[in-house]
Amino acid sequence: MTFAQLANPKILTQPVYEPGKPIEQVARELGLDPAGIVKLASNENPHGPSPKAIAAAELALREAHLYPDGGYYALRQKLVQKTGLGLDQFIIGDGSNEIIELLGHAFLAPGVECVMHQAAFVVYKLVTVMFGATPVEVPLVGMRQDLRALAAAVTPRTRLVFLASPANPVGATNTAEEILELAQALPPHVILVLDEAYADFLDNPPDLRPLIATGKKVIGLRTFSKIYGLAALRIGYGYAAPELIAILQRARQPFNVNAIAAAAAIAALDDTEFVTRCRRENQTGLVQLGAGFRQLGLEFVPGQGNFLLVKVGDGMRIFGALQQRGLIVRPVKPYGLPEWVRITVGTRAQNERLLATLAEVLPAG
Repeated sequence: MTFAQLANPKILTQPVYEPGKPIEQVARELGLDPAGIVKLASNENPHGPSPKAIAAAELALREAHLYPDGGYYALRQKLVQKTGLGLDQFIIGDGSNEIIELLGHAFLAPGVECVMHQAAFVVYKLVTVMFGATPVEVPLVGMRQDLRALAAAVTPRTRLVFLASPANPVGATNTAEEILELAQALPPHVILVLDEAYADFLDNPPDLRPLIATGKKVIGLRTFSKIYGLAALRIGYGYAAPELIAILQRARQPFNVNAIAAAAAIAALDDTEFVTRCRRENQTGLVQLGAGFRQLGLEFVPGQGNFLLVKVGDGMRIFGALQQRGLIVRPVKPYGLPEWVRITVGTRAQNERLLATLAEVLPAG
């Protein structure tokens, strides 16, 4: 018998997540100098990792022969200090992606539904399908997320509603009032999963703590991959009511996060100067790219994360042409948006190069 004949039949049809191409792979494939390639595909921080996080990670490496504290007490205690929530209201994950999977382990099964928007972060759908549940996709309205339509799609079979704000890859942000209205509208058999991967770029992100305190079934997901610049370390967290966190802890593998990542995350939470600078530089970059797109006559979705979605015609062609010139962006054809590409905000110089090169590869006229 073959491995395929031995495998769970569902795994053979499970879609696979395709990340943005790494610099080294593009350099190999196209014969380019890696030093001259700029990656604006994966919403990484162009200013690097938090300096305080680097120092803490280097120190933690000296004890790499020891297992981590499997309960991640120090990191959860730091989160308590920062948020005012209880120690039992946090779960630490191998990136916030792992917590999405833990939600699947805990709440998804055949016959259950998950509601999300079309062109939402693809992992929501991948996890839903992985556990045999049914994804219910709500159309965008003018490239914005319609939260009332999201609530209207809920049925007695719904268990999870996924929402990201700012949304990836679209970039649009819902107001705190809209998110509060959605949470209040959901029935008690539904959990609202608010993906806040890009919330650190907002001046005033929505505050889920009052909803949690009043018993609404919500969970917030945060990551250290974006504004803190720790994408390679894969660490994030979820926060919710103690009962929900306790259930997710049952699904979590022991030592799911390494000690170096945990130490870096603790230090990053105190690096307010770095975060403030990155937020300021990102706002400047959003303005710079937006002005450049307007000058090129390109439609784009105004966003408040660290990326913009821009309509370029044939997205795959423009992606390929830019890549040939050492610029990696993200085509979003797999999200049902073949005319668009997603571009991460880079440094001022990187943004200038991107705009100049984009002008060269766009169709004339």
